[in-house]
Amino acid sequence: MHTPHLTQRRKILKALSAAPLLPLGGMGALFNQNTAHAAPALSSIGEFVSATFKGMGAPNLDNPAKMAINHVASKLTVKYSTGHAQTYNLGYESFFLTGDLVPDGKGGKTLAGGNYNIKNQPIMDRSVSGKERQLFSDAPDGTSLLTLPNAKVNGVKGKPVFAVVQFEYVTRDLANADNYGKVPSPIAVLTLDQDPKTGKLSLVKYHNVDTSKVQGLWITCGSSLSPWGTHLSSEEYEPDAFNSDDKQLKAFSKNLFGDESTAKAYHYGHLPEVVVNPDGTGTIKKHYCLGRISHELIQMMPDERTALMGDDATNGGLFMFIADKARDLSAGNLYVAKVGAGSSVDPTAVPTPITWIHLGHATSDEIKKMANTLKPTDIMDVRKEDPLDATFTKVWLNGKANWIKVKSGMEKAAAFLETHRYAGLMGGSMAYTKMEGTTVNVRDKVAYSALSYIKDSMVKGGKGWYAGSGIALDKALNAGGVMALNLKGGQKDSSGKPIHSEWVAADTKALIVGEDLATPDALGNTAHADKLGNPDNLKFSEKLRTLFIGEDSGMHVNNFLWAYNVDTTELTRIMSVPSGAEATGLFVADNIHGYTYIMSNFQHAGDWEKIHSIVQPALDPIIRANYKDRYGAAVGYLTAQASSIKL
Repeated sequence: MHTPHLTQRRKILKALSAAPLLPLGGMGALFNQNTAHAAPALSSIGEFVSATFKGMGAPNLDNPAKMAINHVASKLTVKYSTGHAQTYNLGYESFFLTGDLVPDGKGGKTLAGGNYNIKNQPIMDRSVSGKERQLFSDAPDGTSLLTLPNAKVNGVKGKPVFAVVQFEYVTRDLANADNYGKVPSPIAVLTLDQDPKTGKLSLVKYHNVDTSKVQGLWITCGSSLSPWGTHLSSEEYEPDAFNSDDKQLKAFSKNLFGDESTAKAYHYGHLPEVVVNPDGTGTIKKHYCLGRISHELIQMMPDERTALMGDDATNGGLFMFIADKARDLSAGNLYVAKVGAGSSVDPTAVPTPITWIHLGHATSDEIKKMANTLKPTDIMDVRKEDPLDATFTKVWLNGKANWIKVKSGMEKAAAFLETHRYAGLMGGSMAYTKMEGTTVNVRDKVAYSALSYIKDSMVKGGKGWYAGSGIALDKALNAGGVMALNLKGGQKDSSGKPIHSEWVAADTKALIVGEDLATPDALGNTAHADKLGNPDNLKFSEKLRTLFIGEDSGMHVNNFLWAYNVDTTELTRIMSVPSGAEATGLFVADNIHGYTYIMSNFQHAGDWEKIHSIVQPALDPIIRANYKDRYGAAVGYLTAQASSIKL
């Protein structure tokens, strides 16, 4: 039996604190009490050099069970400067399935993913007599992992780690009625107990965040962690304030407030921010000054002021917000991108230049006041048919033409509450389709944005396309792709005024794209299974030099999680989620107490579409058995299996 000397142990721990170690391996293995597997000395470990993923094949009907779970058969090899290497077999560990009863930190239990009204009372599903129950989400999405100084939560035996998880929607009720967007989105803080010896994370407390002070949350999709340690949420597909008969908003209002007329459209489509407290609770506020768009997830830059924002819509735009003060999103300037000619989905093409149009400056408080008091007709006149009046401007919204005229003195209200229409009026390139996750490679000053589908308003003659956008592709690429945007300082906006940031996107080009199939393959895939299919979540690991990409694909029978090394340009499949589900909640923590974590959830397993007709008969009973008759979904992370550690 041999234990390393305490001083040597501390040296090894210090070396490992900069190394990308996955949980359930790493330090615990280094201090194995068996002398036959004793840890190498510090000099034999060396400095971290690189990490390489070895991919897995796509599961198929040779083993249907693998198509019906979070299937992981990939590996990670870490190399050090001495030539020492360590290989991990990867696996998946879940904290819970939605619908599970989990500890509330008070000695009781609470429902994971449960939905609540404005009074923090459970929203009940009474659609089937005799089976009444609280509604819970099958759509966990954006996740952040973080630590706090002085954190103290009862039940934690190792080190406290916190996760913030948001739940986008409820697919259906017990009667299988569509509930998308009709139920307010819950958001929770998880207190996790990190085992210092293995890195394993265990749930000890689930805290449902009170959203009543922000009028509830609307379709929370992707998220990011701010540089100052807060969870930046999202509200996707903002309701159209000019649609007085919005049945989705009315149902949302009924479930949230008990009355279908209470919810105001202008309260949704903003950026919520969650602050985690040292006791494992959380508080939330909404920022009204980042534009009311289809927020998917934003990326804050290292200056802690500049935010690059995708816009998950047809006729969406690329937006930027620059805060007045670092770490404070309550006031700042909003911009929309104008894309130059020559857009391409060819990764070998030259970048297309981007300029920025200033839409306005505002504080969150002043826009919130407008949201509380203004009607849409106070802000602008909107026509759905050509009024044959030159004082109106034609813009495009969700694939349809609108003719608009801003009321006198209402430019600021239009910019921040009718952002899509106003950005089109001001000349922004409002022609992107489903611009989803955004992330940043700090070392290279490159941002990455996912275009889940490249079609419609991006393609000449497509739905919502217009020549003035500058985006004019010859044909659609339904499988989508990831764009790279070079970030620079010294930029000026379209009026010639300086943009006070060193992290402004100056151009854009395709980084990696999928491939549409002319005819479906043997499983029914309509996009090449060994290439991207409708990328959605994006997260970049500085340490691993890897862009992680999660799919939301209607073209792959199983959606995948990919690792793309930006230096080797190798694309590697590292996980497959259950058929009919999408991969969500992607988050990468390079170093939490010496361990690296890749967080990943999924939503709506077994959500069958035409593409699944070949696999559905075999997979449906397995998925129903695995995931609560298709009502449950997993929240968890990729892990290294301890048995694979060889030192």
